[in-house]
Amino acid sequence: MRIRTDDEVYRVDAVWLGPPKATFPWRARYVAWLIGIPTFFVVLGVERWVGWSFGFFSTAWAFVATIVITRLLTAKISHERPLGTVVAMAGRELNTPREVTTGTGGAVSASRVRVRAERPLPKHKRRRQYQHHGGPPGAAAFTQGAPRARRSRGNSARAGR
Repeated sequence: MRIRTDDEVYRVDAVWLGPPKATFPWRARYVAWLIGIPTFFVVLGVERWVGWSFGFFSTAWAFVATIVITRLLTAKISHERPLGTVVAMAGRELNTPREVTTGTGGAVSASRVRVRAERPLPKHKRRRQYQHHGGPPGAAAFTQGAPRARRSRGNSARAGR
């Protein structure tokens, strides 16, 4: 035995075909008219706000934009998801509390980081500077076979660390 559902009853759209004896050549649901007419006025308002003048072509483009927007919106609306539910869902989605993603501070802060005017040297050049006596690292002041003196590790050496 096969059980039939009553989905066919709910799939019938309330469609307005136009005035009697002068119907439109297209089918539009009542909800599409309910969304499309205010959308048309909003699109016209946006055109004026942008600076487009009122004329035939600007109104025609507003009409085309209204059709596209209305079709996108009515694609989400059906007998199982009516307009009121979609509007309520959008309102809840926009007003729901969100997780705060910005940091409010913690154990580490950049306010205590010291910034020096000179750039620090790499470790291998730093070791060479402390071991060799003479000019800056990389200078040709090294002589072959000459004894190399070590720097004393006084307060001046600790200041650089």
